[in-house]
Amino acid sequence: MCTHLAAGAVSRRLHRAERRDGPPALRHDRRPEAARMPQSTADQPPGASADAPEHRTRGVVPVLAFAGIAVAVMQTLLVPVIKDLPALLTTSAADATWVLTATLLAGAVATPIMGRLGDLYGKRRMLLASLAVMVAGSLVCGFTDDLVVMIVGRALQGFGMGAIPLGIGIMRDLLPPRRLGSAMGLMSSSIGVGGGLALPAAALIAQHADWHALFFTAAGLGALSMLLTVLVVPESPLRAPGRFDRLGALGLSAGLVLLLLPVTKGGDWGWASTTTLGLFGGAVLVLGLWGVWELRIPAPLVDLRTTARREVLLTNLASIMVGVAFYAITLVLPQLLQLPRSTGHGLGMSMVVAGLCVAPLGVTMMFVAPLYARISARRGPKVSLMLGLLIIAAGYGAGLWMMSAAWQTVVISVVVGAGIGLAYSSLPTLIMGAVDPSETGAANGLNTLMRSIGTSVSSAVIGMVLAHTSVRAGTVEVPSMQGFRIAFLIATAAVLVGLALASFLPSRDRTKRPVLLASGGDTPDRQAAVTVRP
Repeated sequence: MCTHLAAGAVSRRLHRAERRDGPPALRHDRRPEAARMPQSTADQPPGASADAPEHRTRGVVPVLAFAGIAVAVMQTLLVPVIKDLPALLTTSAADATWVLTATLLAGAVATPIMGRLGDLYGKRRMLLASLAVMVAGSLVCGFTDDLVVMIVGRALQGFGMGAIPLGIGIMRDLLPPRRLGSAMGLMSSSIGVGGGLALPAAALIAQHADWHALFFTAAGLGALSMLLTVLVVPESPLRAPGRFDRLGALGLSAGLVLLLLPVTKGGDWGWASTTTLGLFGGAVLVLGLWGVWELRIPAPLVDLRTTARREVLLTNLASIMVGVAFYAITLVLPQLLQLPRSTGHGLGMSMVVAGLCVAPLGVTMMFVAPLYARISARRGPKVSLMLGLLIIAAGYGAGLWMMSAAWQTVVISVVVGAGIGLAYSSLPTLIMGAVDPSETGAANGLNTLMRSIGTSVSSAVIGMVLAHTSVRAGTVEVPSMQGFRIAFLIATAAVLVGLALASFLPSRDRTKRPVLLASGGDTPDRQAAVTVRP
C-alpha cells in the first residue's frame, strides 16, 4: 500500500508540473549545460549516452581509432632514420636529438590543455584543431632540410597527441554502455597499434624513397582523419562550466618543459651539471606555484582535488610505470635485431625485417581490446589492469633469455603487446569512473601525460644504461647484451611497481559514480549532480 501511495504522490506532482510548465518535450531546461547529461546507472559508465541513435555512432569508433593511429604514426615515423638524422640535417648528433625532443615537449604540453579545451568548447572541435596543427607541422617538415625549421615542424606535430584523450572523451559522451568498453580499449591501444605498424612501413619508405616522404605520409593520414571526423563523428553535447585557465595553462606548460628537458637531455648535459640540476629545481618551483594557483581558482585547468583521489592518483602513477614498460621494448628490440652478427649478439636483420618483427607489439594490442571489454565487464578494470601488468612482466622476464633469434623477438612482442593492450585499455575506464563527465577530456589528458612522462623517463634511463654498457665493435661503440638485459630488468621492475600500485585501487563495487539526482522540488534549478557510492 505504501508503494501505491508513493507512486500516486509522484504522479500527482508530475501532473501539476506538466500543467505549469507544459509537456516535458516542450519544457525549457533551465539547468546549466554541464548538468544536462544522461543519468548513469550501476551498469553504465558515467556520461555514456544510453539512448544515442545507433546510426549516428556506428562509424565513430573506427574513425577515432584511425585518428589515434595517425597520431602514433607521426610519433614513430622517424625511428628508422634516427641514426641518420645528423647527416640528413647537416648537424651534430646532440643537436639532431632536438627533432625528437620537440615533439615530446609539445605533446606533453598539448595533451592536458587540449583535453580541457575540449571539455569547455567541444571535444570534436578540439580534435579537429589538434589534427590540423599536426598536418601543418608535417608539411613544414616535409619541405625543409633546415634543423631549426624541422624542430618547429616537429613541435607542431606534437600537438596531435591531444587527439587520444579527446577521442576517449567523445566515446564516453556518445556511445552506449555495451560498446564503450571495447571502444575505449581500442582507442587507448591505438598509440601502440600505430607505433607498431608504422615501424616496418616507415622503414620501407626510408629505404626506397626520399626521407621527406615520411612526413607527407603523416600529413596525408592526418588530413584523411580530419575528413572522416567531419563526416562521421558528431559533436559531444556535454560542456564543462567555467572559463579556460590561461595562467594555469602557461604555468603547466613552463613546468613540464622545465621537467622534461633535463629528463631527455640529461644524458648529453650530464646529470650533475648545473643546467640539469637548475632545470629540475625550476620545475619543482614552477609546478609548486602552479599547484597553489590551481587550488585557489574556481575553474582550474586541472582539478587537483579530484586528481588527489586515491583511484585517480594511483591510476596515474600506474600509467607512468606502463609508459616505462611500453617504451623499453621499442628501444631494445629494433637495435638488437639490426646489430650485425659480427658483434656476437646482434641478429643482423634489415631495417624492414626488424620493423616486421616488432610490429606484432601493436597488432596484439589491437586484438586484445574486445578481450579487455569482457574481463572488465565481469571483474572490473582494476582486475584487467593487474592482469595486463602480470603479462607484461612475464614477457620481459622471458625476454631475458630469449634474445638469440628473430622468432624469439616476435614472441616477446606478442606477449608484451597483449599485456600493454590490457593495461592501456583499463586506464581510461578507471579514470572516468572517478571523475565527473564534464572533466573527461582534462582527466584523460592528464592520464595520457603520465604515460608520456613514463616513456620519457624510460628513454632517458635505458638510453643511459645502453650507453654505459656499450662495447666496441671495430671502430664504433654498440649496445651490449648486458645492457639489453638490464633494460628489460628495469622494465620488469617498473611493471612490478605498477602492479603494487594497482593493488591498492578500489574494487569495482566501491567506485564512485557521478549521477544526476532529481530533487523533489518544483524547479529544475534545484537539481544537482552529486557523487553516490553504490
